[in-house]
Amino acid sequence: MHRNYPDSKVEIQGLSAKHYDNLLNIASLGGYSHFIKKAIGEINIAQDDTILDFGAGTGRNALLMNKKLSGKGEILGLEISELMIVQFRKKTEKFDNINVINQRIDQPFELDRKYDKVFISFVFHGFPFETQKNIIVNAFNALKDDGEFVMLDFNEFITDDTPFYFRIPFKIIECRYAFEYVERDWKHIFSEYGFHDFNEKLFLGNHIRLLTTRKEIQ
Repeated sequence: MHRNYPDSKVEIQGLSAKHYDNLLNIASLGGYSHFIKKAIGEINIAQDDTILDFGAGTGRNALLMNKKLSGKGEILGLEISELMIVQFRKKTEKFDNINVINQRIDQPFELDRKYDKVFISFVFHGFPFETQKNIIVNAFNALKDDGEFVMLDFNEFITDDTPFYFRIPFKIIECRYAFEYVERDWKHIFSEYGFHDFNEKLFLGNHIRLLTTRKEIQ
């Protein structure tokens, strides 16, 4: 897979993509699995919601969200890694209401319907600022009026002011775009693109945030 952003770490490929879930579990000493269940559990998902999963990965998040859906609810994942897509389809093959397509989220696209929610998890911070703006526009265009954009990612903070046990791994693991991301006022930025009514849940010493915002009714 060609990488459009060589300085980023969100375009995952090769062995990292093939063993992504296991690598996350090992790196977090098993903590990530518990955390992501708790975080997704905080999303207000209605039984008949239609959900667009930006950067859907292996389908782990889709399966967790699907637990809140009835037979009328649907999830469509957008993913660019073929290795990830293979895992996604294998994990979700028992569920007719979960699908995935090969689609970039950083470039304009059109779908045949509008969605109740757009969800993105630990992907947004890994893009350049101008590209992040494109992703916001894509989320806005994909949502129904009053639909929700739900982003699970780092909270806003000054990196050098964070505790050493968070600061050191963050500086080692994350790309330069992440350092720019955490110092921006994303509520203000989202409001400039037609979103309002912000709600947030904080995790891990307030360093991780589940941010939900609504598309203004046109």
